[in-house]
Amino acid sequence: MAKKLSIERILHNQGFGSRKLCRILIINEEVTVNGELCDDPDAAFDTDKLSYTIKGEPWVYHEKSYLMLHKPGNYECSHKTQHHPTIYSLLPHPLVERGVQCIGRLDEDTTGLILISDDGQFIHKMSSPKWKVPKIYEVTCKHPVSDEQIAHILKGVQLIDEDAPIAALSCEKISDHVIHMTLAEGKYHQVKRMVAAISNRVEGLKRIQIGQLKLPDDLKVGEWRWLSEEDLLKLKPQENQATA
Repeated sequence: MAKKLSIERILHNQGFGSRKLCRILIINEEVTVNGELCDDPDAAFDTDKLSYTIKGEPWVYHEKSYLMLHKPGNYECSHKTQHHPTIYSLLPHPLVERGVQCIGRLDEDTTGLILISDDGQFIHKMSSPKWKVPKIYEVTCKHPVSDEQIAHILKGVQLIDEDAPIAALSCEKISDHVIHMTLAEGKYHQVKRMVAAISNRVEGLKRIQIGQLKLPDDLKVGEWRWLSEEDLLKLKPQENQATA
């Protein structure tokens, strides 16, 4: 439901700085709302489909942030990185100020689809083992992959420190060296460890799908975009995926 808020509060909630700084931006005539200059910090607007510009840059109001990012290699999924740049450096500063978090980290050398949000309930549901949201990885292996190795992955491989064998939901051979592996878990280095368990090695790893949401062909490496309502429906866990 739409809310009516002052433009000062709207900008503050959207990550454009302190209330004082947002007030200064407005008074300095650096803000337009729905195409019109706004120099009154106390002017109130309905947030539904609200569009505005800050210093000429266009924005649309989002009560919560739901994003997808095409993660490049050699980026870390952390605000406090150790050896490589953070994926958050690829986002506009206001989104980072809102406290967005990635949902399930990818290793620094893994590329592909990653979801980012500041909605705690959404983050929990998408990352909770209860919902078993499937994720598809494109895996490039060092050695040719045999049918026997595919069968082994589908039956289950035994990993160190795991009580029982772990199996992929599906595993499709794309070429001699490339497979598409679907998992519903997110254990540490899981794909790499499973491939190692069949006497092969991962040379390249890319996440290409989460739930029914595929990495768009037109989303270039390092780019991000807002999730649409259609995208969010593709991510909605099915009831029969949940476990008691």
